[in-house]
Amino acid sequence: MMYLTVRKIAAIAAFTCIASFSLAQDPGPKTKSTVAEKNLIKPFRILTNGQRITIQSNKNINNIIVWTASGNRFIEQASLQAPSYNFIIPSKEKYVFMMLQLEGGKRYTEKIGVHE
Repeated sequence: MMYLTVRKIAAIAAFTCIASFSLAQDPGPKTKSTVAEKNLIKPFRILTNGQRITIQSNKNINNIIVWTASGNRFIEQASLQAPSYNFIIPSKEKYVFMMLQLEGGKRYTEKIGVHE
């Protein structure tokens, strides 16, 4: 009989501890998730036409670096100070990656699919 009472008290104590610990957890951020932040409108557009890629921006482009999926850089321009930039991909890559730094120091990275 005593064993049954001890089991009931242990079960009640365990339930109370679990309930109090679950209420003590941080509810998380009250703002929208970070996924929504990534979907903000970017101040530039990427236009592709075969192997030719054009970047058009609302602000001046300071720096641009473009590299292939294998990691080879083929464009690295600094101090452009122009609202648009275009280039032709020299190899038969399916994807290239771009790092774009606009006026004010804000950097953006993009994966660009290339049509053959």
